[in-house]
Amino acid sequence: MGKLTLYGLDPSPPVRAVKLTLAALDLPYEYVNINILGREHLSPEFVKKNPQHTVPTLDDDGHFLWDSHAIIAYLVSKYGKSDALYPKDLLQRAVVDQRLHFESGVLFANALRSIAKAVIFLDQKSVPKERYDAIVEAYDFVETFLEGHDYIAGNQLTIADFSLVSSVTSLGPFVAFDPSKYPKTDAWIKRLEKLPYYEEANGKGVKLFAETVKSKSFTFEK
Repeated sequence: MGKLTLYGLDPSPPVRAVKLTLAALDLPYEYVNINILGREHLSPEFVKKNPQHTVPTLDDDGHFLWDSHAIIAYLVSKYGKSDALYPKDLLQRAVVDQRLHFESGVLFANALRSIAKAVIFLDQKSVPKERYDAIVEAYDFVETFLEGHDYIAGNQLTIADFSLVSSVTSLGPFVAFDPSKYPKTDAWIKRLEKLPYYEEANGKGVKLFAETVKSKSFTFEK
């Protein structure tokens, strides 16, 4: 096994998805914190590693990968002792892949990143109501996906759970999560919180992300 190095920052949901996967696989790795606000990701050294200059970025013995979904699928495929986290069965894998694409395009890009960019990086004080609606829609979809299942892609823990929980738990600072409205999602989050590595890999980062959001003053337009 080559040396693994993860470039990221703990408040980032995609970084936390990778940290959850690394922990579940019990893989040792070096963690390099990248100061996004300090624009370290735009340094020539980092751009050479990842032309998109995004985190997470994984260095596997000199081979660089980015995008959390690609990284976590790669890690399980290469280093997993079984295929439990990313099933080889084509139908099961297709469901996991669907959830990953949902997280990428709907949950993260449309619901979370859009409002986080506006509030955290652009310091917008007035946020369009459509951003509120996008978060509520994301909550609704996740609740539907959990109908009849303990986990997001079926009855076993997969990388889809790691990807989605990192973003779902980051939505609360913008639009409060109501456990009574989303009981299945609430039970799912609590189930993942019982994982021995959850707090270190995701819980701490969620708190840091929430602190950043709460330091901003914003309201939703009517």
